[in-house]
Amino acid sequence: MATATASSLSLLFAHPHSSNPRPFAGGPHLRRPLRAAPHRARCASDAATTATRHRRPAEENIREEAARLRGPGNDFSAWYVPFPPTPEDDPDERYSLDEVVYRSSSGGLLDVCHDMEALARFPGSYWRDLFDSRVGRTAWPYGSGVWSKKEFVLPEIDSDHIVSLFEGNSNLFWAERLGREHLGGMTDLWVKHCGISHTGSFKDLGMTVLVSQVNRLRRAPLSRPINGVGCASTGDTSAALSAYCAAAGIPAIVFLPADRISLQQLIQPIANGATVLSLDTDFDGCMRLIREVTAELPIYLANSLNSLRLEGQKTAAIEILQQFDWQVPDWVIVPGGNLGNIYAFYKGFEMCRVLGLVDRVPRLVCAQAANANPLYRFYKSGWTDFQPRVAETTFASAIQIGDPVSVDRAVVALKATDGIVEEATEEELMDAMSLADRTGMFACPHTGVALAALFKLRDQRIIGPNDRTVVVSTAHGLKFTQSKIDYHDRNIKDMLCQYANPPINVKADFASVMDVLQNKLNGKI
Repeated sequence: MATATASSLSLLFAHPHSSNPRPFAGGPHLRRPLRAAPHRARCASDAATTATRHRRPAEENIREEAARLRGPGNDFSAWYVPFPPTPEDDPDERYSLDEVVYRSSSGGLLDVCHDMEALARFPGSYWRDLFDSRVGRTAWPYGSGVWSKKEFVLPEIDSDHIVSLFEGNSNLFWAERLGREHLGGMTDLWVKHCGISHTGSFKDLGMTVLVSQVNRLRRAPLSRPINGVGCASTGDTSAALSAYCAAAGIPAIVFLPADRISLQQLIQPIANGATVLSLDTDFDGCMRLIREVTAELPIYLANSLNSLRLEGQKTAAIEILQQFDWQVPDWVIVPGGNLGNIYAFYKGFEMCRVLGLVDRVPRLVCAQAANANPLYRFYKSGWTDFQPRVAETTFASAIQIGDPVSVDRAVVALKATDGIVEEATEEELMDAMSLADRTGMFACPHTGVALAALFKLRDQRIIGPNDRTVVVSTAHGLKFTQSKIDYHDRNIKDMLCQYANPPINVKADFASVMDVLQNKLNGKI
């Protein structure tokens, strides 16, 4: 078996079963042969010739180019299995990903299971090098941070069915000043900005997978009678679904709780042409209704009850490992609402460990708003008493969920990683968000929940000053500007807003401006 090594380009992307290995850019399912790097161009005309020599024909787009260069298929596969397995489930129960199914025969959740034996025929070094080779490319579909890990996501889907907006590849921000000045000298604090994405949240990572699979089901030869895709949402899911469905030409239907999401979130599905139903209920009520509707109409369910989305979301974990040169952080802190994302991160880390890309997984922390904290209460009971609750209003509106669908998934992830659940009050999350903003970020309230949890775990000395810690930022702060406006206006009842920075009204004359600046800067001019 050929082994990938850093010193041999010819072996770097070789199929390990080939007797005459050749370098491949597309991995074990050949997409495009890598070409040797040209010698340094001697003049501008030589450089231009080199740059255009292998360019695709002008009339061909990147999707058509991928189809033309498509090589033989691979032996990888994935399918649905019951999650978690119960005595009531048939041990042989499994479903094709091409089936429209959301629950096991006993009514439990489903999970996407990969043929790990087939993937394990390739050493971990092979997968590391393959994934690294695809970063930043425009070759379809590998420029996406999700589809650059296609073999770990939906290995059997045809690239022509993929609906991608080149999501992922998000910034891993070194929070140097926040760690140094406000968290006891933390030197290795990072924020994974998943909100720097096409629709402004991490939901893009999962939605590209789900809508791609729907696209596959709707097209020949399967030609399933799916008339649209629907979801209940606290804002970000509807934005992602609407954008990806618009790109694919698939109708989108979204159920939103009236007056409970930001205007910035509301306008996204409207602008993308979705059918938007504003319902006089909370998210849990919207969720119950969409499940009833999809049981009666040929509308595909896009909520996290559907495990396909988690396959895309898990790539954020793999991406973090890549960004640390395949070194594993000590802690990863994830905001938790419907609780699919904490499991997705675990699944990504664990898959890399099992396949030899890394040798361990980080400890996970799930951070919840105190006004919507059923998992925190479950954790504090020693995992003995889970009680759904009616979620109270929180500035972290996307995680304002009292009856999370994926609670069982979250428990598996936390137990497997010796994880922790922490909570944050409204004042704690808004202060943490605002303090982070003062160090160069523009965080959303959900990131504030995760940061507030970090402050508590540092105060308790559970997380050490030298622990490599990643806080997952799930959405862009621009989606939640009203909460920031209210904070800096000190317009939030019963909240001190200690980091508020309101604008100063000044007369338009030099002396008045100088008085204000000298007072503000304490004579440091």
